[in-house]
Amino acid sequence: MIKVIIFDADEVLILGKRRFSVTLAEKHGISIEMTLPFFKGPFQECLVGNLDLKEVIVPYLNKWGWDKGVDTLLDYWFSLESKTDKELIKYIKGLRQKGIVCLLATNNEKHRFEYMTSKMGLKNVFNKTYASAHLGHKKPEQAFFAKIFKELKNIKKEEVLFVDDNKENIKGAKEFGIHAELYNSFEDFKKKLASLNK
Repeated sequence: MIKVIIFDADEVLILGKRRFSVTLAEKHGISIEMTLPFFKGPFQECLVGNLDLKEVIVPYLNKWGWDKGVDTLLDYWFSLESKTDKELIKYIKGLRQKGIVCLLATNNEKHRFEYMTSKMGLKNVFNKTYASAHLGHKKPEQAFFAKIFKELKNIKKEEVLFVDDNKENIKGAKEFGIHAELYNSFEDFKKKLASLNK
């Protein structure tokens, strides 16, 4: 019987995630070749909380020719990736009413995570929310799952389900010893959960 469900954010709860670098290239003439060194470099450290996005992105803005400031860029970025699956959110609230603990666990740096939980209201959807920036580890690292599981009281690993759209993250969760299902669609997810709770 599943008692805890851990949900990924992007492309599960948040719809149509499109890489911000693609939008910058298409709409602002800031090519992917220009932004790649940032996203492959310092941004990866932001994801695990070692660097602050607002600080490390500043020198890159000058190279990119972005003159509207850091906050404007981040608001623009985060708002592009803020459309949620209302049907899934309603379903999650229903699961919680039935006593199933629902958690959000995402690979995100702290500023976007704050935007997601506060401005997008996701902290009101889940029992608790987790970001790689605060855990100090990213999916699919074992430590990511271990830190979350450590906070679950009187729960066995076989009572936990992890849902993600990334195959590597699913593999990592299974290696940790919890149930893990690749997210394809809302309807598919409901069927998978029903089969686990037979």
